[in-house]
Amino acid sequence: MKTVYLLRHAKSSWDDPSLPDHDRPLASRGRRAARKLADHLRGIDPAPALVLCSTARRATETLDAILPALEPAPGVRLEEELYHASGEELVHRLLEIPRTVPSVLLVGHNPSIQLAALMLARNGDPVLIARLRDKMPTGALATLELDEEWTSAAAGDARLVSFVVPRDLA
Repeated sequence: MKTVYLLRHAKSSWDDPSLPDHDRPLASRGRRAARKLADHLRGIDPAPALVLCSTARRATETLDAILPALEPAPGVRLEEELYHASGEELVHRLLEIPRTVPSVLLVGHNPSIQLAALMLARNGDPVLIARLRDKMPTGALATLELDEEWTSAAAGDARLVSFVVPRDLA
């Protein structure tokens, strides 16, 4: 079984309108949400063995906040292509993961991260799928399981086993 964690970056700041979109940092609300996510991810099983993260500042700052909670420490790849990737491109990226990797965390942006989750999650709890379809807010984490290899991701055969948003976390 393979596990996919799809994380939308935490809330970004719009305080400096002169900043390019790629360079927007986390807002204070986003930093608080990232800390909650770190607490949630501490001890998660299976821990992500690999992290694929957009190079946008808000995505890397989200990753920086949660990375210390991931044990054992995963391999991390910052990938510029994830910044503008479509949902289909995110799913395609999963197909390139080596079969020896049991779990991956992908940190990205909407609408792509939500679309990728919906493309993958044809199975699972209908209530969770409905929540995911309705909205994937900043800091939301979808956890999906695949019975087969990464190549089965293209078939949309994953099960949505968890959908967490920061406001749900203590």
